[in-house]
Amino acid sequence: MAEIGPEQARDVGAIFRLLHEGPTPFIIPNPWDAGTARILAAMGFPALATTSAGMAFSLGVADGGVSREDALEHCRRIVAATTLPVSADLENGFGDSPERVADTLREAAKTGLAGCSLEDYTSHPENPIYDFSLAEERIAAAVEAKKALPHDFILTARCENFLRGRPNVGDTIKRLQAFERAGADVLYAPGLHDLDVIREICQAISKPVNVVMGMPGVTFGLAELAEAGVKRVSVGSALARLAFGAFVEAAREMKSDGTFQFANQTVSFAEIQRFFAAGARI
Repeated sequence: MAEIGPEQARDVGAIFRLLHEGPTPFIIPNPWDAGTARILAAMGFPALATTSAGMAFSLGVADGGVSREDALEHCRRIVAATTLPVSADLENGFGDSPERVADTLREAAKTGLAGCSLEDYTSHPENPIYDFSLAEERIAAAVEAKKALPHDFILTARCENFLRGRPNVGDTIKRLQAFERAGADVLYAPGLHDLDVIREICQAISKPVNVVMGMPGVTFGLAELAEAGVKRVSVGSALARLAFGAFVEAAREMKSDGTFQFANQTVSFAEIQRFFAAGARI
């Protein structure tokens, strides 16, 4: 698949940055293939973000089991599916060293992405979070690589504490502040379920904050997140898990009961066709 030209990359990067400067937060949903990307675009969402877990599940492997090459090819397919800005979930940059992280960002930018996120998760459950100094160096290296690009590119720096069994608000804020000083454009701590904690993090940072929703039991919505200071809301793998959940339940019904009542819950063939019509806007 051909690489995206610099003019198109510059346009989507500039559009993506402006979305973060608006007066209200925006939802950036996470498709897991070209079809779901086109549906979300047709429904009027202003930007998209990939999901590493959703991508992995669609390829039949566990989260974290996709190579950098396959992940970048996935990015190309999502970018090519619509004209919307796309930010990529690049996990830990597919390597530990700052140099590897910088190289991953440069390669990702060639696919036409408007931005990416990089996390401080090591991929080693026994020692899940990079030491503070290395985590900071990795983001600093990504920032330098970003600055050398010929077009705008939004770097989101993630602190994974709350997802990896370390729900330490103080350390999370310390890391996000360090990533902000290093030059990250957006800050992100996935796994926050408490609106007061989200508010505390937003107040401690001057750059836009992304939060992920789609967790069971969370009842607050976009209005409350806006009041807390959030600028961007993603849903991670939630949409993919919702779809896979419906698939699993339908398969269980067929296998266990020999019935097909799941068909009453499906989207009609005609509606799906309309989503994929040229220039569809539903």
